[in-house]
Amino acid sequence: MHVLLTLLTIPAAVLTGAAFWTFGEYVLHRWAFHEMKGRGLGSREHLDHHVRAMWSFDPVILLAWFGVVLTGFGWGLLATWLTGPAAGWSFGAGWIVGYFFYEWHHAQSHLRAPKNRWEASLRKHHFHHHFGHPMSNHGVTHPLFDIVFGTLERPDRVKVPRRLAMVWLIDEHGEVKEEFRSSYELVGSAAATDERQAAIDHARAFANLTPIA
Repeated sequence: MHVLLTLLTIPAAVLTGAAFWTFGEYVLHRWAFHEMKGRGLGSREHLDHHVRAMWSFDPVILLAWFGVVLTGFGWGLLATWLTGPAAGWSFGAGWIVGYFFYEWHHAQSHLRAPKNRWEASLRKHHFHHHFGHPMSNHGVTHPLFDIVFGTLERPDRVKVPRRLAMVWLIDEHGEVKEEFRSSYELVGSAAATDERQAAIDHARAFANLTPIA
């Protein structure tokens, strides 16, 4: 009986830890990254991501990975003191698993087209955050805490500046692929970004303003 209870406790604690990460995801994204407006390394790195509106591996992310693993260890240690080692360390592991799922999902949002309704919905949710209103839609893996904290917006279509368009969104003619036209439209010019435009994009991203088409 004790073994069975432990076997049931471990996956439940992992799922609870992963769910708790999604609250941390919202808190970090909204307050530590956007509300800070570039004050601090995490905020600067995140707002630079808004300037380019793309995802690529940056060695700086290793610091985030280390911080998340260290925090997960801390949560696990605290939870072990409260609940015992099986549930405690599983909770800490769940926090870490939740973060790495978020990191993978966020990268995929920028790099490839959605494969199902769930992915399509979350991409639209996320790219409204990028191109419609940076102070809304802070949840990346789900919108629950945007609902709870009143930051959810559901636009009919997301207006994407052509120069910042995701590679999976556009066809060989530089237009929105037919399957995405109900959710996205392109605005502005596709001309390469010059120094002036880059400076404007940077200033607006660090002020939590939408990019100008």
